[in-house]
Amino acid sequence: MHITATIVFVALFVLIAVLGFLSARWQRGDLGHLHEWGLGGRRFGNWITWFLIGGDLYTAYTFVAVPALVFGAGALGFFALPYTVLVYPLVFSVLPRLWVIAKHHNFITAADFVAARYDSPALALVIALTGIVATMPYIALQLVGVEVVIGGLGFPSHGIVGELPLIIAFVVLAAFTYTSGLRAPASIAVVKDLLVYITVLALIIVVPWKLGGFGKIFAAVPAEHLYLPPIHSGNFGTQSFYLTLALGSALALMLYPHATTAVLSAKGPKTLRRNWIFLPAYSFVLGLIALLGYMAYAANLPDNPALAPYFHRYGPQFAMPGLLLRYFPDYFVGIGFAAVAIGALVPAAIMSIAAANLFTRNIYRAYLRPDCDARRETQMAKLVSLMVKFGALLFILLLPTHFAIQLQLLGGILILQTLPAIVSGIYTRWFDPRALLIAWAIALGWAIWAASLTGFQKSGYALHFFGWTIPGYIGLYALLLNFLFAILITLLLRAIGRHSSADLTDAAAYQE
Repeated sequence: MHITATIVFVALFVLIAVLGFLSARWQRGDLGHLHEWGLGGRRFGNWITWFLIGGDLYTAYTFVAVPALVFGAGALGFFALPYTVLVYPLVFSVLPRLWVIAKHHNFITAADFVAARYDSPALALVIALTGIVATMPYIALQLVGVEVVIGGLGFPSHGIVGELPLIIAFVVLAAFTYTSGLRAPASIAVVKDLLVYITVLALIIVVPWKLGGFGKIFAAVPAEHLYLPPIHSGNFGTQSFYLTLALGSALALMLYPHATTAVLSAKGPKTLRRNWIFLPAYSFVLGLIALLGYMAYAANLPDNPALAPYFHRYGPQFAMPGLLLRYFPDYFVGIGFAAVAIGALVPAAIMSIAAANLFTRNIYRAYLRPDCDARRETQMAKLVSLMVKFGALLFILLLPTHFAIQLQLLGGILILQTLPAIVSGIYTRWFDPRALLIAWAIALGWAIWAASLTGFQKSGYALHFFGWTIPGYIGLYALLLNFLFAILITLLLRAIGRHSSADLTDAAAYQE
């Protein structure tokens, strides 16, 4: 046991727990209404929105997984950088517009918008279900980061003693989310980001100094780890997969329910646009985080006798925690590990709230209790948020970690298939809802089949086209298939005079 590190870790965890419970009194509102509990009353200003969206999109799994991917797979891990650069122009043009429409109609979720825009409860239902299914393993994966750092503190990895810290962490998360709603992760995000910045800057300064500089670090890494393989013999190889993975991930990120929830909680579209200008600062930090994978490689951490058991247990995912244990005193290890754990709780809280909003608005209220009042609706959302967290905890406790990772890969592929209905609906009412529904089912079926070819171990599919082999991200290929069928079926319905143009939204909202 690293006693000093554990004391610092627990102290910081207690601090954010107290902050989470006190958040119920911040920007007072009636938490018996879903827009107050689940969206913070749509009153978050520039700074809080910046921390909330950043804390929402840059999760603990990012801090652990990106260095792990660079450590294990090399240059491919840097796809996260163009992906986070690409996402901001996309969301700058799409999400502020969605905020205006949602505010005008008092929508809580993207599925609310789809239901009204296309007058199609069935289409809204599949959008809601897709969002919930994609979010569940994503919450579970936040626990992977927590598990790694708890193990790094010296707790046993098996048995009730090993699982107890994880269970306590999620019980606390469930409690303050239940009482404070979105205000809790919004306030905690500030502490989380400060800890992350301190930890990353310390790592990026101290570790290269200890290793003799960046020149020696890159010299220690093999060329095949530093560069993507070249295109040859009609095979684009990793090059095309890198490109499609970056673009597909950028498109998927803005569609996740937790991203929508964070966006709709902002004070207004100007707040969002200002944030999209400054949020690329996180991309700079992410680039530094990715370099930690090369530092861990150059330091040859798996061969260190003190760290070898951790790498045997957690594999490349221990690259970033291993650097902390190898080169920093125990008190700073506690700070860095707390940054990872708190970085898991913030997005996990937002994700559980987002999934609860979807279930309550688009399943419970739409199909089970259409006559429920505001307080009953909010109470149901609170209960569902607890169930979602409990389900995510079971993922980690009962299933192998790699199984949750496989489901999360599939989750990204699934959530991409909601893009035609949501994003196209923001700009046009040309598509027929039945065409969107059928195209969603076809694309989803193909995507699951393509992922099953690798046993759900990978997210790539090799497309053979006129003698060329073009490996690419399954989610992006499925999205192209989705759009193709949506266009063709809409054209067919228009040609036979069966096109549906019903729209329950106010045209004035699109002009604001």
